[in-house]
Amino acid sequence: MQTFTADSSEELAVVSRSDFVESRHIGSAALVDPSGVVVAAIGAPAEPVFARSCLKPLQAIACMQLGVPLSGEAAVLASASHRAEAEHVSVVKSMLSSVNLGEDDLQCPSCAPADADNRAAMRMSGRAESRLFFNCSGKHAAFLMAQKIAGGRPEDYLRPDSIVQKQVRQTVEDFCGEAVSAAGIDGCGAPVYALSLPGLARGISGAASGRTESAHQLMSAVLGSPWAIEGRGKENSVVIERLGILAKKGAEGVCVMATPDGWAAAVKVLDGSSRPASLVALRLLASAGAVNMEAALGVLSDVAPRVTGGADEHGRALDAGEVLPGAGLLAAESKLAASRPDAPTGTAADREDLPV
Repeated sequence: MQTFTADSSEELAVVSRSDFVESRHIGSAALVDPSGVVVAAIGAPAEPVFARSCLKPLQAIACMQLGVPLSGEAAVLASASHRAEAEHVSVVKSMLSSVNLGEDDLQCPSCAPADADNRAAMRMSGRAESRLFFNCSGKHAAFLMAQKIAGGRPEDYLRPDSIVQKQVRQTVEDFCGEAVSAAGIDGCGAPVYALSLPGLARGISGAASGRTESAHQLMSAVLGSPWAIEGRGKENSVVIERLGILAKKGAEGVCVMATPDGWAAAVKVLDGSSRPASLVALRLLASAGAVNMEAALGVLSDVAPRVTGGADEHGRALDAGEVLPGAGLLAAESKLAASRPDAPTGTAADREDLPV
């Protein structure tokens, strides 16, 4: 089995440098409304993609369904791809200690903190690497908690036939409304599943809109502590904090975003680049009226990867271009805007409410 091909992809974004388009990102995307209906499709969204860390909110919900009392920052860390800031590590330690487990029970890889401040502090302390510092350690802590609370052997928590992983798969399929089409091993060692982009969007819609009590508790926690899902000033955390929506990126160019009322976008950049993913998801939501376009563009201007060239007199990098919507995204935006009751006339290329 494989994901979609370049032939079935569409242009999601372009990279412009000095008014010259030097790179193009292709892929697929889907936008669903609160009822789960696909209202925008780019490329081949029905083809399966490994959802990677975009599954984390559903994995956290599965743990809660097994009786794990996740709330507040611990619930967010169960959904996080964190940068191992000192506060992230402290929460993960507390999660483990709550069930009399510790760092040695984690089965994710060991690494140095991605957060520069904590990385320097840990090196000074003589502890350069740890499983606690891996970006998925919060998810693994939640898995361990669920496995132990449910009566399973903690050391089996990553086995596909373990209590917690069976619950995860069932929760994913229930929320997404489809059977997983393939299973594999994620970068952290946990099972990962392939889904269609509309299915993934529906699953994240259910999480963001609080379809179940566990989902409601999780979304409340994410909105209350957005820093915990990635890190202070980092892309997903900024989107959540400033727009009040659920945002989660995964490896290999996968991204999901969903509003509390159930609009949701899922994106897969074919070459695995994460550079245009948030731009695509946010602009689809904004074009449908689910997110304010001006606010979305304001967030994008702060979190989008910079295209730089040269430096000022202080040695600071100067902007030399930007990441812009591609032809496939612009076409989808035009269709979405035209379908709205208050739709103005014109194309995405010449309308003020769809800046390019």
